Amino acid sequence: MQAWFTPPPLGDGVKMPQRILAIITICLAVTMAVMDSAIANVALPTIAVELGVSNAGSIWVVNSYQLAVTICLLPMASLGEIHGYQKVYRWGLLVFTLASGLCALSTSLPTLIGARMLQGAGSAGILSINTAMIRTVYPRAELGRGVGINAMVVALAAAAGPTVAAAILSMAHWPWLFAVNLPIGVIALAISLIALPVVPPARRAFDWISALLNAATFGLLLIGVDDLARPGAGLGQAIELIGAAGFGTALGLRQLSRSAPLLPIDLLRIPIFALSALTSVAAFTGWALGYVALPFYFQRTLGRGEVASGLLMTPWPLGIMLVAPIAGRLADRYPVGILSSAGLAIFAAGLLGLALMPASPSDLDIAWRMALAGIGFGFFQSPNNRAMITAAPRARAGGAAGLLSMARLLGQTAGAALVALAFTLYPDTGTSLCLDLSVAITLAALLVSATRLRGA
Repeated sequence: MQAWFTPPPLGDGVKMPQRILAIITICLAVTMAVMDSAIANVALPTIAVELGVSNAGSIWVVNSYQLAVTICLLPMASLGEIHGYQKVYRWGLLVFTLASGLCALSTSLPTLIGARMLQGAGSAGILSINTAMIRTVYPRAELGRGVGINAMVVALAAAAGPTVAAAILSMAHWPWLFAVNLPIGVIALAISLIALPVVPPARRAFDWISALLNAATFGLLLIGVDDLARPGAGLGQAIELIGAAGFGTALGLRQLSRSAPLLPIDLLRIPIFALSALTSVAAFTGWALGYVALPFYFQRTLGRGEVASGLLMTPWPLGIMLVAPIAGRLADRYPVGILSSAGLAIFAAGLLGLALMPASPSDLDIAWRMALAGIGFGFFQSPNNRAMITAAPRARAGGAAGLLSMARLLGQTAGAALVALAFTLYPDTGTSLCLDLSVAITLAALLVSATRLRGA
């Protein structure tokens, strides 16, 4: 019995029951990382009052976390290849858990923001090589199953975040939003020590210059896009975006001479990988446009309350949760071009149904359209993620996993920024415009995905 508690060397997956333990620790860590990016939103008004800061200042409790995740994703993925995925994963989990404790103990906005940035860095250590870890845990013939489970957990965590936050705040003060991570993090870390397989490290040095250029590029890009969507955008925002373009150019040029670049442009030379990454960015942009804008439509246009609006949003993530594992299993047998394209077609149909709803829709009118959108997205996501991680050489699984997470983050950021911009420019029709753009961008993602049918 002792044998399966000893982490084995890298092979084609690990045997049962160790595989179950490995996926449990992966899912626990991912749940915390994804949920924590959402639950703080619910507590911002309370945090602002109790810490004596403005609402605008409290927003940095969320922004600091997102900024840290963004600038650390690709460097953490590179460190995973150099030192072993399991080591970076454990360190990320440890940092995230300790930072959660610091967040709970914070008594001022600067200390809370600092703790949130540290927490974001730990989250990046989890998310950057999450899919690469799944590739080491599951044999190739069953990889889609593992990817599908991961997609289901991500959807569940994202959907449950606001509800969990509301439940905690109804019984305790806001620091408990972060304190609850401590026992979960300890359990996940303990399981990881005995369950995660050992990945041999690569023989190369970490590229610190590329890491700094990466931080400047994506940091300025995230801040610039966020500022651009605010009223009164001008010279300052333009400088931020120009700076991001300049540092990004320098980063790209530096990667050309590297055999395993931190920004994995070597993987983008693989057609199926590049097409899957582009599809992911476009699909998540369409996803964010619809998912972020709809609560405003439910509350401001239809007059639904906060609780009712939350319930109306539920069929979307529920659809993803139900379909993602099934799509993952199918992805082990059928081509990604067929599965993901079919999923995007269903997703676009759901979005189009939402865009064309009657002026006074019933709850049922809304619910089935939301469910259709979720089912379509879940059917797209698992096969597409599997295609990205398997298209990369095993030695570059970390880079593939990092870019997979970055594609999702860039798409979500772009979609949310477009929502803010639409609401700023068109206050009365912003929601309708967002849904129309969501349909258009999803159809563009479908066209890109369909180019993979030639290899089916």
